[in-house]
Amino acid sequence: MARADLRSIVQDYVNAADARLLEMTQALAESYLSELPHDRVSAVHYEGVDKIRDAHLNDDASIFTWDQVKENVRNAYGTC
Repeated sequence: MARADLRSIVQDYVNAADARLLEMTQALAESYLSELPHDRVSAVHYEGVDKIRDAHLNDDASIFTWDQVKENVRNAYGTC
């Protein structure tokens, strides 16, 4: 399932949630995030890469390979 679809489903749950489900969701998210290594790529970086990748793949006249695009993103945003 695509990440956008999952976000939509989770957002629907959050919108309809009672206090208990919201508290459980918050605890799960905090627990998950606290266990991640600090050198992981942030969601903001993923979103940026996704947008660049989509634009690249949908552009027949693109002059960069996907590997070059990834390297440009790493240079612009770093690895974290």
